Amino acid sequence: MIRVEKIIPGGQALGTNQEGKKVFFWNALPGEEVADYTVTKNKFHYTEAIATTINHPSPHRVEPEDDCYLSTSPWQIVDYNYELQLKRELVQELFREQHITLPLPEIFTDNQDYHYRNKMEYALYWDHDTNKIHLAFHERGSHRKIPITKSSIERPEIFARAREIIDDLNRRGEEARKYQSLLLRCNQQGEVSGGLYENHHPHPTFKNLTDTILGHTYSYSPNGFFQINLPVYEMALTEIKKHITTNDVLDLYAGVGTIGLSVAPDHHLTLVECDKSAYRELLNNTNNMNNVTTILDKSENVTSYIKSHQTVILDPPRSGCDKKLIEKLLEVKPTKIIYLSCNPATQARDVKILLDHYQIGDVKTFNFFPHTPHIENLVILSCK
Repeated sequence: MIRVEKIIPGGQALGTNQEGKKVFFWNALPGEEVADYTVTKNKFHYTEAIATTINHPSPHRVEPEDDCYLSTSPWQIVDYNYELQLKRELVQELFREQHITLPLPEIFTDNQDYHYRNKMEYALYWDHDTNKIHLAFHERGSHRKIPITKSSIERPEIFARAREIIDDLNRRGEEARKYQSLLLRCNQQGEVSGGLYENHHPHPTFKNLTDTILGHTYSYSPNGFFQINLPVYEMALTEIKKHITTNDVLDLYAGVGTIGLSVAPDHHLTLVECDKSAYRELLNNTNNMNNVTTILDKSENVTSYIKSHQTVILDPPRSGCDKKLIEKLLEVKPTKIIYLSCNPATQARDVKILLDHYQIGDVKTFNFFPHTPHIENLVILSCK
């Protein structure tokens, strides 16, 4: 019997077995006792596992919507209010680990905790008994595919279109082994684009979609980078816009431009993006805008564009900001730094360094990905 102590960053539940070895569980909550579990990874210092038998279930445990929840959204077992509480506490804990004391941050949600994803990628499963293809996900901790008949985190238009495509493949007698996956994306108007990836073939070019965010219309590819949960993303952009206090704005890690163009459309705006595909979409989204400069390069390679009178927007990948970029920010000391992060652990690491010359003005957390442990966090830094 292993008693669960707490949820750790990354979303697993922590327990300790009789030998003193740490066990990281999916499908377990604080205060519960795990009576039986399936090991997915066994290392010298720790074990990863899926709890299969629970004694004394948590009062915060609920029935998951989907049989495949461990593959897609393992926090479907958590009641939604408790999920919001856990995410606030995890942000606070990650900053505490960097010796930064924060009050519990406010968390934003539109309370649309299911059917929120506007993008989904499915595996294809071959049923040898019926000689039919099924939609599938990969079982957590393995390469095994699980056939599905229901999924509740993507928009219904996506799942309906996925079923249509699978039905068509089966009518034509196709085999699953021909295909790598099925990717579909949906805009706010319910239009779906995307399709099948074939093995040993280049990825196809799909029809672009458009969405309007805070009054600016964006074009984007279904298989490119674009935010997954637009209503909550708009909440984050609205908060960011409140802190744009300079006329000169530098948006690093700009992607297709959705942050800078949404929050500072009338400012002198410089957008930096290193991915060529995203940059092509960025050029399309800034067409005929005379106040905008676009740069195709890594953010750490264009530090000469950082000025002391600027607001600098950071939205880096999960690895956080490059050390060279952080050093340049500390050297130049722009007026304000707005740091949006999909990984509060690396964000807290970077903020700790920046606090040599900056102070935290605000922290806000956003639940972009309900029923998953993923957290989006916003920190506003002002030069001392």
